Amino acid sequence: MRKFCLLASLLFVTSFSIVAAAQPPKSLVGTWRLVSVKSTTLKGVVNATAFGKTPTGFATFTHDGRLAIIMSDAGRKPLSVVDRVSAPVMERAEAYATCVAYAGSYTVQGDTVVYHIQAATIQNWVHSDLTRHITWKGNRFMSLTTPITLKGGVHQTIETTWERVK
Repeated sequence: MRKFCLLASLLFVTSFSIVAAAQPPKSLVGTWRLVSVKSTTLKGVVNATAFGKTPTGFATFTHDGRLAIIMSDAGRKPLSVVDRVSAPVMERAEAYATCVAYAGSYTVQGDTVVYHIQAATIQNWVHSDLTRHITWKGNRFMSLTTPITLKGGVHQTIETTWERVK
């Protein structure tokens, strides 16, 4: 019995070490809460609150390489009716312009993550790849920065800062 307990303990410790090694401290795997969104134009103009002072969002990255991300501006207004199809056109346009969501798979290449988009609020992104540069801020925070992109007719980079959800 003593040998059995020793063997079981050894197997438990070994399996724990293998699981811990599979997810390095600076791993995307898990769920992240959006903290801030900052934009920087090509001329160096910085907007530290590009999605408002308190944007809302979550990003989930799974062990098997799947992702789902949703981000919305702070202070979004509800539609005047629950039916999103029959809501007034201007309300729908505002709702669409203040929220972005996408899902698919991802691959990590050094300090870069590439999203392989399969569904998105922006249909043009479906069947495309989106690249983000990762900057780690300890194990609790990370920033993801886009390459130069067009938003609101302005060429800029967008930096999102995320906090790991426990």
